[in-house]
Amino acid sequence: MRHVLSSFLALHWAVVFALLAFICIDGNRGVAAALGVLGVAVQNTRFVGLENAVVVAPLAVALLVVAVLFCWAFVEALFSDPTDPDATDSVVRVAFICASGVLSLIVVGGAAQGINGLFMVVAVQLAALLASYVAMLAERRSALAAAVPGTGEISAAAHVMAKAAAHNSALSRISGRLDTNLRPDTNLRDR
Repeated sequence: MRHVLSSFLALHWAVVFALLAFICIDGNRGVAAALGVLGVAVQNTRFVGLENAVVVAPLAVALLVVAVLFCWAFVEALFSDPTDPDATDSVVRVAFICASGVLSLIVVGGAAQGINGLFMVVAVQLAALLASYVAMLAERRSALAAAVPGTGEISAAAHVMAKAAAHNSALSRISGRLDTNLRPDTNLRDR
């Protein structure tokens, strides 16, 4: 089974961060527009340093890197082996950690600029990222649990195999034929 929710969430976050990076590189009011998309109203007259290339370029590159990581997680979710979730989990984990780091840097930079209302908006985005990560992790774990037999199934199979072996051994003793694997007169030292 392909991971539909994981694929959708990875694609969603890839598109969100790619759009934020694209909006951020707008020469006229890039960072202010990107923060406006997040939900923070920023006035250009108050924050002159937001259009500076020293601010815009690293932020746009960081947002684009996060978008690429989520795109990679999307591809991994589509084409990975469902019984081995370790490779996909590591990519997803790195993507969410980097996204959280970029949003945290936006809060720190916004606090340094004196932008009001940024903390609550980023907190909501971080909560959405956390909920997405938990949902993706739960979907992967449930698919893995469905693919790998549980301990109850393994013990039941071992019990059936032990009963069959005991039955075969009893039949061979009753019939007088000794099983080649169960020769009681053979010792390990004689071999």
